[in-house]
Amino acid sequence: MNDYRLKTDVLVIGSGIAGSLAALNLAEAGADVTLITAGDDLFAGNTRLAQGGIVFHSQDDEPGILEKDIMNAGWKQNYLRAVRYLCHKGPKVLQKTLIDAYRVPFAQRDLDSWYFTREGGHSVARILYAKDHTGLTIMEQLTKAVVDCPNIRVLTKRTAIDLLTTHHHASHLDFKYNLMNQCVGAYVFNEALGQVEIILADFTVLATGGAGRIFLHSTNAREAIGSGLSMAHRAGAKLHNLEYVQFHPTAFYQGARRFERRFLISEAVRGEGARLVNAAGEAFMERYDPRADLAPRDIVTRAIMAEMLRTGDDCVFLDTTSGMHDDVAERFPTIYSKCQEQGFDMRATPIPVVPAAHYFCGGILVDTRGRTTLERLYSAGECTCTGVHGANRLASTSLLEGMLWGHSAGQDIAKRLGAKWRLSKKLVDSIPDWQNPGDIQNEDPALIAQDWATIRNTMWNYVGIIRSTARLRRAFEDLRTLSKNMHDFYKQTPISKPIIDLFHGCQTAYVVTQAAMRNRKSLGCHYRVD
Repeated sequence: MNDYRLKTDVLVIGSGIAGSLAALNLAEAGADVTLITAGDDLFAGNTRLAQGGIVFHSQDDEPGILEKDIMNAGWKQNYLRAVRYLCHKGPKVLQKTLIDAYRVPFAQRDLDSWYFTREGGHSVARILYAKDHTGLTIMEQLTKAVVDCPNIRVLTKRTAIDLLTTHHHASHLDFKYNLMNQCVGAYVFNEALGQVEIILADFTVLATGGAGRIFLHSTNAREAIGSGLSMAHRAGAKLHNLEYVQFHPTAFYQGARRFERRFLISEAVRGEGARLVNAAGEAFMERYDPRADLAPRDIVTRAIMAEMLRTGDDCVFLDTTSGMHDDVAERFPTIYSKCQEQGFDMRATPIPVVPAAHYFCGGILVDTRGRTTLERLYSAGECTCTGVHGANRLASTSLLEGMLWGHSAGQDIAKRLGAKWRLSKKLVDSIPDWQNPGDIQNEDPALIAQDWATIRNTMWNYVGIIRSTARLRRAFEDLRTLSKNMHDFYKQTPISKPIIDLFHGCQTAYVVTQAAMRNRKSLGCHYRVD
C-alpha cells in the first residue's frame, strides 16, 4: 500500500456527538478506529453550537409522555418504533455515557438532583443543560476522551469526497456482478498536503451533521453543507424526509450587516419566561396558537413570518426584560455576552430576532442500529433520518438522538467485527487510486463564491419557510442548470476543498428541492401554500 492508502477496521466521518460516541464505543470494543474531521480540531460542526440542552427525564416524566410530545411536534409523521427506542433507551444511555463515563457537568441543584428546563412542545421540564453552552460542554468531555484513546486515530483537515463502493469502484468482475453493493471506505482529501487519500474500512460511519448552510440565513456551522447526504445519495443509499427542514424561530437579527452564521437565541430563553413581541411591544403568539411562546418551532416560525408580514417590520423581538425565572445574564451567559457585543442588554432591552435554517429532520435512512440501506455503511446524528422527528423536531431531542444512534451504531458494528466482515485482499486490491479530473488551473474563488450565493439565495427564496409549486419548480430548474454548468466547468480542474464543498452543497440542495417538489402535502416544517 502506498503512502496515501490506509486500512482501518472502522472509518468514522465526523467528530460531533454522534461520531465521537460511535468511535469511543468501537475503541472500547478493541476496534482500530480512524476518525476524520474537516476542521482543524474535533470541535468542528454543529454539536458545539447547541445551546439549550439534551432531553433526559424528570421526576414528573415517563417515556409515554415524551413519546406523545415528540409525536405531536412531528405531526404524527414519526416512526413510532424509533420514537419509543429514543424515549425508553435514550435517558439510560445518557446516564451511562455522558453522566457516568464522561462526567459532563450538567447544572445540578445538589449532588442528587438536576436542574431541568422546558422548551417549546414539551409538556414537562425534562431538559438537562449546562448554562447556554450545553453542546460545547459535552464536546469538551468527549473530545478529551477521543484524543486520549489509543485505539482512535484522529485525522484533521480531511474532507470526504466520495464513499467507496463495490459497484462503483471495485475493478474486479466478481464485485461488479454481485447483487449486493457494499461501502468499503472513502476517498478523502488531505487539505494540508493537497492530496487525495484512500481510506479502506470494514465499516464506515457517516456522522457529517446537517445541511443548514445551503440556505442564505442559518444558525449552522460552516461545515454543515450536507456532505453526508450528497455522498450517500451518489453511493446509492436511501434518503428520506429531506423536505422537512426546521427553521429556528429566534436567530439574532443583524439588519443589513452580514455575518457568516446567524447567532442562535436558544428556545430555552422562552422556556425560562421570555415572550415574543412585535415592534409595538405587543405579545402576539397567543393569536396563532394556544401554547403561545412554547408552541413547536414550525408554528412559532410561521407565526413570526405572519406577524412581520402583518406589521411590515423586518423582525420581531424577544422580550427578556421581565417574567424571566432566573437572572438572564447568569442563566444564559453566552447569549447575554453576544447581545452585549451587538449593543443590546437583555435585562433592559428586547432582542431583535428572525427565523433561520436550523435543523434537518430527514437524511440518510437508518434503523435503530444505525444501519443504512448500503451494506457496511452506518450513519448517526443530524445527517440521518431515524424517523424520530417526523415532520418537525421537538426541541432538544437532537443531541439525545445523535448520542443514542452514535452509541448504537458503535455497539452494532462491534458485534460484527472479525474475519467474516474483514475486507478481502482481492477487494482491497481492486479499489483504484484517485484519478484527478484534470490539471488545468482554472479554479476561481469569485466563481465559487457566486455559485454558493446562487445556491443559498435559491434555497432561501424558493425552498424556504413557505413553499409553492412555482417556487419549487424555479429552484429545481435553477439548481439543475447550476449543477450541469459546475460539472462542465470544473471537470478539468484539480480537486480542492472549495470545489468538494461546492459539489456537496449543490447536490444536497438539488435533492432537497426534489423531495419538496414530490411531497404535495403541507405538513410540519414542509409548509406549502398551494
